[in-house]
Amino acid sequence: FGGLAFLLHGNMCCGVTKDRLMLRLGPEGAAEAATLPHARPMDFTGKPMKSMIFVDPEGFATEADLKAWIDRAVGFVLTLPAKAR
Repeated sequence: FGGLAFLLHGNMCCGVTKDRLMLRLGPEGAAEAATLPHARPMDFTGKPMKSMIFVDPEGFATEADLKAWIDRAVGFVLTLPAKAR
């Protein structure tokens, strides 16, 4: 996909593509987050992905903003079963 992704227990959690943050928040978390400023459904393939969002740079301009977004993604991904090695 042309970006950098970070995994947690083998599950994609977050990453960057171009200058955008991408986060895995699950269907409910992504729908809620997409209503926030500078966030939108991830549409990498032209079709929105229900569990993922993009956040534009303005949405994570401060360290606190970035941490809040990453914490959301980590919180969701920790609910998933770990992938076997």
